[in-house]
Amino acid sequence: MTILFGIVAVILGFSALCAIYRVARGPSILDRVLAVDVLLAIVGGALAADMVFNGHTNSLVILVATSVIGFIASVTVARFVTERK
Repeated sequence: MTILFGIVAVILGFSALCAIYRVARGPSILDRVLAVDVLLAIVGGALAADMVFNGHTNSLVILVATSVIGFIASVTVARFVTERK
């Protein structure tokens, strides 16, 4: 189980670094917003993995709040960009 936890941590960490790179170097605001949304999904995945490995549901409220915030932010930016053009 410890090896599996290490593999998941490496994959999530590498994915987070790629998303942070896209936030910093994104050519457009839409690329940056999408990268932030992916970063929020990675945080959600890390919270879910923590709950699975430790056998608790203490982070469930944070996981749901993160998902809702990511969804609302993506929809808001998409509406802003479509109204702007």
